[in-house]
Amino acid sequence: MASTADLLWEDRDVRFDISSQQMKMRPGEILIDCLDSIEDTKGNNGDKGRLLVTNLRIIWHSIALPRVNLSVGYNCFVNITTRMANSKLRGQTEALYILTRCNATRFEFIFTNVVPGSPRLFTSVIAVHRAYETSKMYRDLKLRCALIQNKQLRLLPKEQVYDKINGVWNLSSDQGNLGTFFITNVRIVWHANMNDSFNVSIPYLQIRSVKIRDSRFGLALVIESSQATGGYVLGFKIDPPEKLQDASKEINSLHKVYSVNPIFGVDYEMEEKPPRLEDLTVEQVQDDVEIESDEHTDAFVAYFADGNKQQDRAPVFSEELGLAVEKLKEGFTLQGLWEVMG
Repeated sequence: MASTADLLWEDRDVRFDISSQQMKMRPGEILIDCLDSIEDTKGNNGDKGRLLVTNLRIIWHSIALPRVNLSVGYNCFVNITTRMANSKLRGQTEALYILTRCNATRFEFIFTNVVPGSPRLFTSVIAVHRAYETSKMYRDLKLRCALIQNKQLRLLPKEQVYDKINGVWNLSSDQGNLGTFFITNVRIVWHANMNDSFNVSIPYLQIRSVKIRDSRFGLALVIESSQATGGYVLGFKIDPPEKLQDASKEINSLHKVYSVNPIFGVDYEMEEKPPRLEDLTVEQVQDDVEIESDEHTDAFVAYFADGNKQQDRAPVFSEELGLAVEKLKEGFTLQGLWEVMG
């Protein structure tokens, strides 16, 4: 069974021209802000659009053609800043620059607010991204962190402890380490009794399965993490067997509840509430043309990050192609570019 994290793409992917289904909020995703009159200056200069800011990503779509859109997950952000840009709708104006990295490819996005004098574009996106960056404990498996204070779990906002189990052995070493389990509504935490800094925090988001298996130490609680974390297999021994069964049932139950409506931990509220997404959804009109399914779409090409390139590089002769081409940027090869296109 795949974990919630293995199915989650919204915060860790950059996608172009997505379907209306993919534009909808997934369970646990919340629309934080909605900005009208936003221009995608990098790829659709002169085209007025709408920017949706959620707790996992930003979504931009053209007002005239909603099928022209993009989705950028916060986990792909490398840098976010403001600079001057040349907009067809505003001329020279301050714009939001976002540098991203996805699957070893760097993309650059530039958004301009067509309405002058409004800083909301900058404040919303920057603040929500900061909230995402500072709440990774909700979403990432963590080892040896500052989790325990005075033998008690340091709770995250909106976190509740459902159970505390003493006498839990971590089976990661030959001898095992005696410690304590904390079971909450967002994660499982174990720490060694002799050393609080020897610990692990496993969010339900990253749990693939929780089972009772036989081990060389006897029956053990085995937690398998998502492929996104490397597919860890963590074993814990709880005595007596009845206590082990109860812990397994409790964790599986809380994991199922969490999976229905995940808590991603990105807590940010606008003073002015955004409208409901259903009220903003524009039906994508089907063009009266037939599109070949094997044709490649190059919508992403306009967003390739190429530093501060101001003009084309000098042409050079390519022996591979047998014609003149623009000189490639240092570190790039034709073979590598074909692999990106493929």
